[in-house]
Amino acid sequence: MKILHTSDWHLGISFRGRSAEEDQWHFIEQICGILTERKADAMIIAGDVFDKSIASSDAVNLYDRIMTRIVGELGVPVLCIAGNHDSAERLSQCNQLLKKSGLYISGQLSPGFDMVELEDADVYMLPWFTQDRARALYPGEAESIRTVEDAYRVVLDKVRGTLRPGRRHILVSHAYIANAVTSTSDRAAEIGFASRVSSSLFEGFDYVALGHIHKEQQLGPGIRYSGSPIAYSFGKEESQRKGVILIDTEDMSQEFIELSPLHVRMTLQGEYEDLLNRSYSKEIRDGYIRLEVTDSYVGSEAMALFGERFPNLLEVKGKDFDRDDASITMSREEFDKKVDDPLAVFSEYCRDVLKENASEKRLERFEKSMEEYAKEAQ
Repeated sequence: MKILHTSDWHLGISFRGRSAEEDQWHFIEQICGILTERKADAMIIAGDVFDKSIASSDAVNLYDRIMTRIVGELGVPVLCIAGNHDSAERLSQCNQLLKKSGLYISGQLSPGFDMVELEDADVYMLPWFTQDRARALYPGEAESIRTVEDAYRVVLDKVRGTLRPGRRHILVSHAYIANAVTSTSDRAAEIGFASRVSSSLFEGFDYVALGHIHKEQQLGPGIRYSGSPIAYSFGKEESQRKGVILIDTEDMSQEFIELSPLHVRMTLQGEYEDLLNRSYSKEIRDGYIRLEVTDSYVGSEAMALFGERFPNLLEVKGKDFDRDDASITMSREEFDKKVDDPLAVFSEYCRDVLKENASEKRLERFEKSMEEYAKEAQ
């Protein structure tokens, strides 16, 4: 039996104010192609289906389209757990009813565990949980559960106690495993390392399908993050390969299948004139771009020119106007908002054209002139 492992879709996320829906549907189309061509028997989503616990209507509609396509049209069962970004209650609504159609959802940790029997494999679904949840479920072990590590130890021991001989045992979990390589888009995963757990806790399973960390990586013979299907941040993720894992329960082999992005994500560095005039491929020009201008302050005129050259420009980093030894980063979204603020536009004009900061007196005069113009225009 073949099972596809994916995670961290983050439906509803935006890139500096720009919807990522087209990019996400693009990787879904590729996943559907893989499910069909490789004759996959099921698909696992290891958490963070949505980017926010209260998902937008657009994100929910996209989720509905995806599940209708995969479960309804392709006839491939989907086994999905809630991640830390998901709302366990919202994601698992009508889960008993949805099982009949082939959509299995585990939103919250329960004492009986959510297990799905698939031909030769038993798939245990372990959604994101805290030590408080584990204490509440297992009051007899509550005093020994002081950390997330303790909570996982207790819960996984309980799961191992239910394993049936002669079956393949697959665990789906959304967790931060020690020594996992993180990226900027993993957000607060590393803060304090409080939620980190040891990979040794997951021993005893034939395969552990992990979600939470966006870099695809293996932390043990059968312990693996699929990573996010596309890059969600600049920096490390720009060079990471993105894709899905296909496992075969006959021999428990694992195959990484790469996905191609709708837009490449890339940081371009150089002097102002060079970045503005250098020859780039269409793929780069149309990609999600972060510019690092090494020789000058980037004002409104420069931002406008860069925006014409790179239609999906997301961030620009340039020299700080006041300090030559410092830099400042502005997103395209922030720039667009500034354009609607006359005072901000005037301040940028002073920097760009007059090469000086707008004094308080000059700003007051500008405001007064704007008020007089508004009166005359009425």
